[in-house]
Amino acid sequence: MSNIPDLIQADRGQDATPIHLVTKDGFEAWAKSLSGGQRAALAGQNFDGSGYQSGIVPDGEGWFVVSGVANPESLSSWCLAKLAEVLPAGTYRLADRDPGPAVFGWQTGQYSFNRYKSEVEANGPRILLSKQLGAIDQALAEAKAVNLVCDLVNTPAEDMGPAALEKAAERLAKHFHAELTVTKGDPLEREYPMIHAVGRAAGRSHAPRLIEMVWGKAKHPRIAIVGKGVCFDSGGLDVKSASGMLIMKKDMGGAAHALALAELVMQAHLPVQLHLLIPAVENAISGNAFRPGDILKSRKGLSVEIGNTDAEGRLVLGDALTKASEDDPELIIDFATLTGAARVALGPDFPALMTRRDETAQQLIDAGAACDDPPWRMPLPEAYAEWLKSDVADVNNTSSNGYAGASVAGLFLDKFVGEGIDWAHFDTFAWRPVAKPGRPKGGAAYGLRAAFRMLQQRYGRA
Repeated sequence: MSNIPDLIQADRGQDATPIHLVTKDGFEAWAKSLSGGQRAALAGQNFDGSGYQSGIVPDGEGWFVVSGVANPESLSSWCLAKLAEVLPAGTYRLADRDPGPAVFGWQTGQYSFNRYKSEVEANGPRILLSKQLGAIDQALAEAKAVNLVCDLVNTPAEDMGPAALEKAAERLAKHFHAELTVTKGDPLEREYPMIHAVGRAAGRSHAPRLIEMVWGKAKHPRIAIVGKGVCFDSGGLDVKSASGMLIMKKDMGGAAHALALAELVMQAHLPVQLHLLIPAVENAISGNAFRPGDILKSRKGLSVEIGNTDAEGRLVLGDALTKASEDDPELIIDFATLTGAARVALGPDFPALMTRRDETAQQLIDAGAACDDPPWRMPLPEAYAEWLKSDVADVNNTSSNGYAGASVAGLFLDKFVGEGIDWAHFDTFAWRPVAKPGRPKGGAAYGLRAAFRMLQQRYGRA
């Protein structure tokens, strides 16, 4: 896993290279304070104050940095992230203000996944100073959580199977003195039949399991975090195309989000009793793979007709959500790389959010807007539930038409969440196809910070 040092440090007056922030419209006026040689240096770098531009300006025996931003008085998480990628190694501070929320992107901007590279470029670290100590702690915690998601998702399936997810949960349990329970083999088949059915074709080396962790005091409000842990998705017998299968190592992205959020909750000592559940499987193809047309039992007691083996994530989540509901939690949050329909509707950058309660949706939307991690709410229209009807079972795992695929998947999950329980479902991509400042190509966290900020606001203090 990546070992990124703390790239945000407390500003105690130590030596640091200044960074001046300008806008494109204000650059000419600002540049009048520079010497002719300094202006020429910027002109030679084609610097005009545009967003994410940066320039190095000689200043006596030293130098300073100038960077273009949209609004120096209202910084986002990402406005300094490009600088963190391109500046020489060293220590920096903003010349006339604190970086505020930009400390987050400064940290994630220096992430790289190099586990499998024999040679790694040494071009850092770049340290940014801040006087807001609380903001430093929050930014470092959230950046490390996001980087954990990236590490887990970027790791190929051979090294990130169900057993590896179990080890990741075991690491958290040991560190935070939580109780870890893993159900597999015959007990899994008896107690969680849909998880077992989806994962049984992967064989003993990637055997399916339900990973559970409980942390916190019983007197505190109980919350459950559930993450889809399909470590590789071939599509099963309804096999995916080669191109569709190429990045299916990311199909455990929901589990990665759940692990990262659980770590944030425990690290912040939120006054909750946390129940983490990860159904970990590989949707493989073999002689004992589950088939289209099969009818599966579920922990809930509902029988499920298989309309498509490539709609496996909702099956394993169904059993996990049933288990989470049995302990009557105050809130359930699940993360899943569930549907291509959500990506068609929203693209890669916005996780589809579905909730039972309007106030919960608004809390998550507001929290996401405040930290540049916005979800987009999609409906759970009861009128579409009829599309999941089966002639031979209680429910089908897919609809017979191509309409509203993300919402129909959400409606399937809703059948397995206990009645009256507050529930939020994130259909997240967990992958960034094109790099942006502070957001490298590959594994990505969407909705993670929004969920954590909402939990802080509900149960603790930011």
